[in-house]
Order: sequence, then structure tokens, then C-alpha cells
Amino acid sequence: MVPRILGSVCILLFLLIWCSVASTGAHMNSGLLLCQPAPMCGHRMYNPLEQCCDYDTILLLNRTRLCGPNCTFWPCLELCCPESFGPQRRFVVRLKVQGMKSRCHSSPISRVCAR
Repeated sequence: MVPRILGSVCILLFLLIWCSVASTGAHMNSGLLLCQPAPMCGHRMYNPLEQCCDYDTILLLNRTRLCGPNCTFWPCLELCCPESFGPQRRFVVRLKVQGMKSRCHSSPISRVCAR
């Protein structure tokens, strides 16, 4: 009974060492990160070097949008936040805080959009 268990443990250890050496060698030769989870946006993968995920929509990093009548913002990096309503509506652009759920009331102001 003991030799059987010892043999199984030896085979398991051999396989673990062999797999780690094989994957390390492939990693060094190909330059690819193996077994890294791909960034997901909803149910789709995206490349964070060229794109961002904005509310489950993949956008190019250099894309801009209109905030108010004459102010642009970068949806990958900034939020467009209405500060007041009515005839004198005012908008501000706020920075998205990396790694946090950015919100209009808590993010730092980048600039005020003047009329």
C-alpha cells in the first residue's frame, strides 16, 4: 500500500515540476504571458493598451465625447458630470480614479465646462 502511494506522489511531483519548467520555457521564448486572465468588458475581451471598458462598451483610448454644449472629455479617463440643472446648466469633467468605481460626486474635478 505504501509503495503505491509513494509512487503516485512521485509521479504527481514529476508532472508538476515538468509542467512548470515547460511553461516557463515557453514564456521566456515567446514573450507571452501564459495563464493570465484576459481583461474583460462584459463578456468580451479587450486590449487595455489600445482600448478601455466604459459601462460594458469597448472604446478606443483616444476617443472623445461631448460634455455640455462645447466641452469634450475622454470617456476612458474622465466623467462628464452635470453640476446644476435649469436654464444655466453647468457641466464639469471629473477624473476617473484608477481601480475604483468612479462617481460624479466623489471624483476630483479636472475642469469646469464653460458656456
